[in-house]
Amino acid sequence: MNPQDKKYEIVREILEIPNIIKNFHTENLSKPLSSMRKTKKLFLVGEGSSRIFPAKNAINFSLSNKIPLTIYTEGCRQAAELNLKDYTLFGASNSGKTKEVLDLFKNRKSKSCFLLTENLETTIKEHCDSIYILNCGKERAVAASKSVIEEALFYQNLLSKYTTKNISKKELSNLSKKAKAVLTKEIDPGIIKKIAKAKIIYFSGRNNGVAEEAVLKANEIVRKKSIYLEGTYFVHGVEEVMKKNEVIILIDPFKQEEEKIKEVLVNGIGINVIAISSRQTIFPTIKIPKMNNFDTYLQLLACWNLLIESGKKLKINLDKPKRARKIGNEISN
Repeated sequence: MNPQDKKYEIVREILEIPNIIKNFHTENLSKPLSSMRKTKKLFLVGEGSSRIFPAKNAINFSLSNKIPLTIYTEGCRQAAELNLKDYTLFGASNSGKTKEVLDLFKNRKSKSCFLLTENLETTIKEHCDSIYILNCGKERAVAASKSVIEEALFYQNLLSKYTTKNISKKELSNLSKKAKAVLTKEIDPGIIKKIAKAKIIYFSGRNNGVAEEAVLKANEIVRKKSIYLEGTYFVHGVEEVMKKNEVIILIDPFKQEEEKIKEVLVNGIGINVIAISSRQTIFPTIKIPKMNNFDTYLQLLACWNLLIESGKKLKINLDKPKRARKIGNEISN
């Protein structure tokens, strides 16, 4: 992504991310932490980009670091069907206008509930124990970007503080520099051409929110059908309907599965396979830096860089999708 090319809101907002990371901080988290220490259970809700990566990355971080906390996530409508009375409920709504979040919080059955939002005037705050305001500022692009990263950092920091640790200034500075390098990395024009020509884009990766969030951005940015394939799903049946004129993007692929992927997808179908990884794979690879506990952020930013450049190749107005809306299901007056 060219840092001088700021024609579109989405590009400008994505390029703000390194500074948002560097300057990341939160208000006093004592209330949710106190609740979490009592319940030992955390349930994260939201819709779309406010949940997919922030919540699933938090769960992955928690399990990877053996944090002694039960943590789940679902969309608000499904969460409303569950017994959450012994949980601390935390919702994210960048706009503060998400109807599903409001409905869940109005009829809350949890021990306590908290909201993360950019909108200080949100009506949802009437139904919360506390709200926390994002520092990234309002997003004008339809596709959420900078808020997604800050929401994820907020949850990760909350979990770190739960174990009396914290995301350090040194870590934030390091992540900021690596984020800038990933976002401004020049991508092989041949890879961009394959994405631009593809009828369907598959994103395959772990259930940590990266590939799933990239699918949503592919819909919004390059206006192509896109499918999330978790883990090694791509060799467990879906290959039956894959075609040559499609692309699969592997996010940090499992090294032990690369030859199988080549056998089934490349040799068997002829589909284009591209990898995003901190190591060189046997496929065309967009190499990115590695950073313990923060690899997922860099992987997601690499996906966004690739999609933005592919959208430009297609001469799409990146800020004006025909049907997608900034707030998918807005609270009515």
